[in-house]
Amino acid sequence: MKRLLIGLAAVGFVAGCGAVDNSPDSAPEAVAAAAFRAPGPKTLTVFTMVNNRSGSGGHTALMVKGSQTVIFDPAGSFRDPRVVERGDVLYGMSPNWVQSYRSAHARSTYHVVSQEIPVTDEQAERALQLVTSNGAVPAAYCANATTAILRQINGFNDIEQTFYPVKFMEQISSLPGVKTTKYYENDDGDVIDAVRAGQLALSQ
Repeated sequence: MKRLLIGLAAVGFVAGCGAVDNSPDSAPEAVAAAAFRAPGPKTLTVFTMVNNRSGSGGHTALMVKGSQTVIFDPAGSFRDPRVVERGDVLYGMSPNWVQSYRSAHARSTYHVVSQEIPVTDEQAERALQLVTSNGAVPAAYCANATTAILRQINGFNDIEQTFYPVKFMEQISSLPGVKTTKYYENDDGDVIDAVRAGQLALSQ
């Protein structure tokens, strides 16, 4: 039984949706100071980390590009001392940080599927309000929490709540106007290794 529990814990960490985050939340003042507003139309982007061998999903996250750009990373393991995080929301998500987030999860065993959905200003702001007020999510509830949030936004009410990232991804693929991209890296590191690599890239 002990071996099984250790194995399950390892799977959760590698997948990115089972990390135990003991770091304190950033202060509200830091959250306000970190706000980053990207130019262009408003979008929601669903990130799904997919196992290259089995095709199963390891993690779900949601980027909201509204009056500011944030990533709702429920039960996620992406942490960096320069990234402001509060209640499983990563603030200040500039294009460089978004790329670092993808790179942190893509490796020889996982790739990252990004599904960008065009939305109205009202939909984007509703999503922003929901993710920033949701609070931290328990391990393995990443897809469940994200689908529960989307269901509360007009135009996404038919999304079915699920615990399975790939089933969620398949639902998103049927929506009109979705732009899907896949990101691969062929390294053997884990999320923490990739974050360190991202730090070096951003400092150059």
